[in-house]
Order: sequence, then C-alpha cells, then structure tokens
Amino acid sequence: MRSSINRQPSASTKTNPQRKAHYYCVIESPVGRLLLAGNAQALTHVSFQDGRHPTRPDPQWTYSETPFQTSIQQLNEYFSGKRKTFKIKLAPEGTPFQRKVWEVLQTIPYGHTLSYGQIANAIGKPQAVRAVGAANGRNPLSIVIPCHRVIGSNGKLVGFGGGLSIKEALLSHERRRAQTV
Repeated sequence: MRSSINRQPSASTKTNPQRKAHYYCVIESPVGRLLLAGNAQALTHVSFQDGRHPTRPDPQWTYSETPFQTSIQQLNEYFSGKRKTFKIKLAPEGTPFQRKVWEVLQTIPYGHTLSYGQIANAIGKPQAVRAVGAANGRNPLSIVIPCHRVIGSNGKLVGFGGGLSIKEALLSHERRRAQTV
C-alpha cells in the first residue's frame, strides 16, 4: 500500500499559517518498523518502513512521538490482541473515490476479509474492481484502515505494499485473536 505523501517540501507554518505543523515518528512493531505521521489533531499516515515503498518524511516534518501517544498505545493494544478497532482521529488525503473505498475498509470486521469485488459492490460501482484495488493500494493509514483485510475474488492474498508476508501475519494475528474471544 503505497503512501500518497507529497514528497515535495511543504510550506512552513511561518509562511503559510493555514498549514498545520506535521510530525512523524518511527516505532517498532511485530511486523517491522512503522512510520506514523500527522499533525497535532489527526493521524495522516501509518507506513511500513521495511517494505518495498517506505515513506520518506518531508524535510519540513518534525520528529516527535508526543502527538502520537494515543496512536502508539492503540497500535500496541492491537498487536497484543486487546484492541479490535481504532479510536484515533484520522485525516487521510485522497480523492473522493479513494476516501469512499477507505470508509468501506473500516467496516470490515476484525478477523474477516472482503474481496475487491465486494468492496466495488459496496460503493455502488461493481465494474470498478481495479480502481478499488488502486485505491486500496493508496491507503495511507495501513493497519488502522485495514487494507490488509482485502483479498482476491479467489480467496488468495494479493497485492500489499508491506509485502504479502506482512499481510498474512496481520490476518493470522486477527484470526487467532478472534477465535479466542
């Protein structure tokens, strides 16, 4: 799932008071290093740093774990099996179509999967399976917006920016935890 970060240097808050300060940090997780990014109000990115498409922080971003304490705590709870849904303010940037797909992803229950075709049907665009796949791949909030819960129509694991081994690990983790509850 490739992040949609603008890799161009952004305007600083001094020259553009409308732009909120952006922060980032990198944390360790059972599936490798994760980059968290956002402003003081909302999380904008959770990105696998050990995958094929690691996110490079914008030079204008400030390294700080402080804005992400709730996100870090909830991710730790997720990985320890104590959390199935996230209650974090999110602000992903994307097209209206992408945001609609990401909204559906958030309805997929913990430990379950949907196919790209099922998501296309859910948004009322049954012919848009490939576009759904592309939107899924542009999800900037891995794990929190659970794009790992999307599979091929044949039930096989397909496409994942963090790598299929991470997708399998996340799904296995959720299925194990869902069975113990």
